[in-house]
Amino acid sequence: MPSLTPLKIVVMGTGPFAVPMFRGLGDSPHEIVAVVTRPDHAPPGRRPPPNPMREAAGAVGLAVFAPERVNAPEAVDRLRSFGADLFVVCDYGQLLSAEVLGIPPLGGINLHGSLLPRHRGAAPIQWAILEGDPTTGVSVIGMTAALDAGRVITARELVIGPRDTAADLEPRLAELGAGAVLEAIERLQAAVATGEAAAAVGTLQDAAQATRAPRLAKADGVVDWSLPAARIERMRRALEPWPRAVTFYARADGVRQRLVLADVAVAGHGAEATVEPGTVLATDESPSPGRIVVACGGGTALAITQLVPEGKRPMTAAEFLRGSPLRPGTRLG
Repeated sequence: MPSLTPLKIVVMGTGPFAVPMFRGLGDSPHEIVAVVTRPDHAPPGRRPPPNPMREAAGAVGLAVFAPERVNAPEAVDRLRSFGADLFVVCDYGQLLSAEVLGIPPLGGINLHGSLLPRHRGAAPIQWAILEGDPTTGVSVIGMTAALDAGRVITARELVIGPRDTAADLEPRLAELGAGAVLEAIERLQAAVATGEAAAAVGTLQDAAQATRAPRLAKADGVVDWSLPAARIERMRRALEPWPRAVTFYARADGVRQRLVLADVAVAGHGAEATVEPGTVLATDESPSPGRIVVACGGGTALAITQLVPEGKRPMTAAEFLRGSPLRPGTRLG
């Protein structure tokens, strides 16, 4: 295949998932003509949250454009002024209108952290773990006005290990995505060079197979002990590092204490059907790290081996039990 012409690219991204892709494009023959990110906002007197894309762009001397509304007329005019051939989007945080997507001749492509059409939405990595998927991956799609519904130009797969958390998977998927984006651009250019329309490149998604992966809220971290132990174990991994899996128990002094479940495992034995989910079945201080066995739904049980009591440092179950009155029969949740 003859060498393809380097493109002028506008990169749109905000979070850490986009950074390896940005760096990969920076090392390629293509030219990044602009970086678009979300504006920084914070309550008075507080610093705005980190913006990894802004930091990555600044490290290589690229200024960023951070419009409040990317589809507003003044933002559209600014985007046109960059003269880009292609928009490359990942972890940006705003939906692009059909008008914006129509600015560059090759349209826009988006790097998504799942094997589409599975897990469309803002939290695909977390939902892949929550649903017990054996594999996940990344997809690069041609962008349309519908969320994560465009043609899949390229996809790459990754096995989810039995101990993988969302924090483990995200950087591995981001690195996988960097190569997938470059491959997708090459396929897009090659197809257009033969006369194919950019919007027709790739494979249509089967909408009947689509699942949703909505953004998670802090309340999603509160454990429902009526769920099976295996689901709660996946929840602990999926919600790491945020919002984390948490439960509560009432201490003898009446104080309701919050406990972060830092590490858990499905216990080797279940509970009698008459035992209320959330009931502590056993507390073992040895061998280290110890465990707190809790009844879950369907007669299953979960062992908590590491936890973070509210206002205290992370500790093993054995350490916690040595300073806590929590014993069998205590109710959590």
